[in-house]
Amino acid sequence: MAEDGRQVRETLIALLGLEDDIEVAAVLASGDQVVPAALEHRPDVALLDIGLPGTDGITAAAELASRLPGCRVLILTGMAMPGALSAALRAGVSGYLLKEGSAEHIIGAVRAVARGDRVIDGRLAGQPPDGDRGLPRPASQKLPPVGWVVWPLT
Repeated sequence: MAEDGRQVRETLIALLGLEDDIEVAAVLASGDQVVPAALEHRPDVALLDIGLPGTDGITAAAELASRLPGCRVLILTGMAMPGALSAALRAGVSGYLLKEGSAEHIIGAVRAVARGDRVIDGRLAGQPPDGDRGLPRPASQKLPPVGWVVWPLT
């Protein structure tokens, strides 16, 4: 997990630490540390802040996709920035969430990404900020009550 904000980082560690099926293998405050830590610990999911110092979360995600393709990336962001969702998807992320989601929302997204699903915050999925059409969603897919769109990665 990489988050530069101490309070957010400590809260995420505490929340994830309460879950029996989730183990936090490494806690980082800089994007420059992401790939070396992932190569050492080989996590199933890397939870990355988008605005990390050093290497940003999207750049770190792209490097992880190249160097450790089995590691899925879930990006957390504090705000919807124009073009960021599309850039993250091009970098190969499996999930993209706003930080303001509930603990249940974030933990559920970590589990969904670990299962191989793609999770996009519903507030961003329908109206990408950069004007593109986003990723297609099957017609049968309904928005889950927690506010995200989930579909299997193929």
